Amino acid sequence: MAKNKTPKERKFVSVSKASTKADEDSKDVKEKGIREESVPGDTSKTPKSRATGLRITAVVLWLVAIALEILVICLLNGTLYIPGNLTMWVIIGIVLDLICIAIGSLIWKNANRIDPASEKNKIKFFLWNNMGIIAAVLAFLPLVIILIKNKKLNPKTKKIVTTIAAIALIAAVGLSIDYNPVSSEDLAEAKQEAQIQSDGIVYWTRWGHSYHFDPDCRTLQNSSVIFQGTIEEAFDAHRTDPCDFCAGGAEEKLKETGVEETSTD
Repeated sequence: MAKNKTPKERKFVSVSKASTKADEDSKDVKEKGIREESVPGDTSKTPKSRATGLRITAVVLWLVAIALEILVICLLNGTLYIPGNLTMWVIIGIVLDLICIAIGSLIWKNANRIDPASEKNKIKFFLWNNMGIIAAVLAFLPLVIILIKNKKLNPKTKKIVTTIAAIALIAAVGLSIDYNPVSSEDLAEAKQEAQIQSDGIVYWTRWGHSYHFDPDCRTLQNSSVIFQGTIEEAFDAHRTDPCDFCAGGAEEKLKETGVEETSTD
């Protein structure tokens, strides 16, 4: 007679106090032998205010990057003098420029997931999802053009620095692209679906890219740690893709219940 396999112990981690469904189901959790922990989130700020703070930080970093570009240009044309190897200082400036652009773009993209723009305003939606690219171009393209046109630099130095600046431009643009932008309509629809499917609580793992409505979804069976929270918290955690197994079919339920889709500005 085959022995029943002991189910893998799972730990559910609540990322905020907003997980009311998890609190209501705590008895079920204990009965299943699942451990539950809580990681209180920052509930003192609204998503919009948090996103605004992140965007301000990103803009400051981008401005620092542009300032570094100006300093590098001043080094190249002799306006600014720093003792030592010119090539070394220029490369250091380019690297610091790239770091500021990359960090700023990652912060900006995170802000867009917390408080996305509406697709109804096409211009704002485009700008909000491409600000990192614009900043990257401003922080590197003028420098690359000046390097190409500079006839005073040593040919070897010019070749090295121009190549590094061009690579930095490509890397900055690549890191700034949001390959899966979300809109406020996407967030509102996901929130409505989560409310219908799972009383507003969704689940995700440490390494996965999806959010789940069912804590017992087949794709979660082998995960020892499962995070749970609101759909906004899932988006904040970069989990914007609905699970193909347990997060599908909500559109049909919306139609059956006659609930209209809503959107936020």
